[in-house]
Amino acid sequence: MSDPSAELVPFTAAVPQAEIDDLRARIRATRWPGPAPGEADDPWARGVPVDYLRELAAYWADGFDWRTHEARLNAHPQLTTTVDGQRLHLLHVRSPEPDALPLVVTHGWPGSVLEFLDVLGPLTDPVAHGGDARDAFHVVAPSIPGYGFSGPVTEPGWDPARVGRAFATLMHRLGYERYAAQGGDWGSTISREIGIADPEHVVGVHLNMLLQRTPRDPAEVRDDEERARVEEVARYVRDGSGYRSVQATRPQTLAYALTDSPVGQLAWIVEKFREWTDNAGLPEDAVDRDLLLADVSLYWFTRTAGSSAQLYLEAAAARRGVRPSTVPTGVAVFPRDIARPIRRLAEETDRIVRWTEMERGGHFAAMEEPDLLVEDVRAMFRELR
Repeated sequence: MSDPSAELVPFTAAVPQAEIDDLRARIRATRWPGPAPGEADDPWARGVPVDYLRELAAYWADGFDWRTHEARLNAHPQLTTTVDGQRLHLLHVRSPEPDALPLVVTHGWPGSVLEFLDVLGPLTDPVAHGGDARDAFHVVAPSIPGYGFSGPVTEPGWDPARVGRAFATLMHRLGYERYAAQGGDWGSTISREIGIADPEHVVGVHLNMLLQRTPRDPAEVRDDEERARVEEVARYVRDGSGYRSVQATRPQTLAYALTDSPVGQLAWIVEKFREWTDNAGLPEDAVDRDLLLADVSLYWFTRTAGSSAQLYLEAAAARRGVRPSTVPTGVAVFPRDIARPIRRLAEETDRIVRWTEMERGGHFAAMEEPDLLVEDVRAMFRELR
């Protein structure tokens, strides 16, 4: 007898209108704080400035159209299934090219599968986008357990390694015995874990972020470029990782505020789009404002602020560190990412076969620089198909 939980069920996103109306009403009823001390001189120094957030929230309430982005999502085939007791949501977009290579792409926090809307077409149908049919992929884009329509998580223990194993199971369930993986942020860690869990079937992994050990001894740093990258990590730990500490220790306490206040959820996410993107001062310089708000809306409508944060706690509890991977690995380094990796250190844990230093772009590569990301993914796998 087949396992009914293994069934692949067609899915369509359909947020009730009452939820959209409630979101707008809550935004309009926001109780606002005053500006931070010194905000007029350095608006972002102590967090998201109130005047900026007021304007963005007003547009979210009165100018943004969730249905447009819901329709973009529903233009692609979606499924749900259960793996290891957890409901998973995924986009499964097959290429018109019969010899396309299956590719599982994984988002991170505070992202979602909406990150990939601008790369799905070029990846699956390169000919229609000025490319070569030999570069085609069948794309699978799962929502991480606890995120979006894969939320909430139903039990503890969903650390990145378990997610990687679940996604490997998912690829086999879809009928893919030989496939590739790609990701950034948590998607980078999870993509590596897919390769670690299923090296016999994963032809390669492409990452647009890579965690690695940080040199502790200044004598180990070889030149000014390495020193700059080590200092980026130190600056992030010192001044940019407060969100991580909260989510890795008390995600449930945070959940009450972000699940009840849409403006609180907006501020929590938009700060990262400002800090981690290649922008001229505002997040919208790098990422389309409506797409950014669609991403925030998905967290809001699915009530997954706390559920998504659980991944930080689970990763910290697992204490796995950076485990070695034997799978061929490519890394695209975007200059305004959280921290840029050092190749010789990456080679301590990963089998690096491609390394690209990008001229522009930041943490949300598929949203900021979809063309650069797509071309690097194509180039990575031309030799591995």
